[in-house]
Amino acid sequence: MPTPATGSRVLVAYFSRAGENYWNGGRRDLDTGNTEVMAGLISDRIDCDVYRIEAAEPYSDRYDPTVARNVAEQRDDARPAIAGDLPELSAYDTVLLGSPIWNVQPPMIMATFVEAVDLSGTSLHPFVTYAVSGLGSTASFYRDLDTGADLRDGLAIRGEEVREAPAGADVEQWLRAAGLIER
Repeated sequence: MPTPATGSRVLVAYFSRAGENYWNGGRRDLDTGNTEVMAGLISDRIDCDVYRIEAAEPYSDRYDPTVARNVAEQRDDARPAIAGDLPELSAYDTVLLGSPIWNVQPPMIMATFVEAVDLSGTSLHPFVTYAVSGLGSTASFYRDLDTGADLRDGLAIRGEEVREAPAGADVEQWLRAAGLIER
């Protein structure tokens, strides 16, 4: 097991959706969303706090209605409301921000999150799960929102592969490159 680096307060904040998901050209029902699995891989390897971003109006657990809602939210540049209180980020040096990639970018609820919290002075490391587009436009999505954070390299793992052993090695390599694991 890798040795966690010390001296940095880290928050893993993520949005994930369980239910019917795209899966190798078809559909599959997931009890746990892919991005939540990835957040778990990260939090198992480093000392961090974890915050789950949840929509005040939950997304459907069916694939097609979720796609339709996402397309409308992107078209309208919407900011879907987040349920519950947002975390206070002043104590964190590093934020690992996770989401799926929907239609080549993070869901619009991620814009809601980064605009509602103060990320200035933090290192922001995006991580995503995807079906076909890798990181997509993740870097420009967050850069265009002018978060005040130092945007760092992201990690993308295909949703169908996040539960497989190589995903853990990819997460460790990314965390090591980010200076969050010593060895």
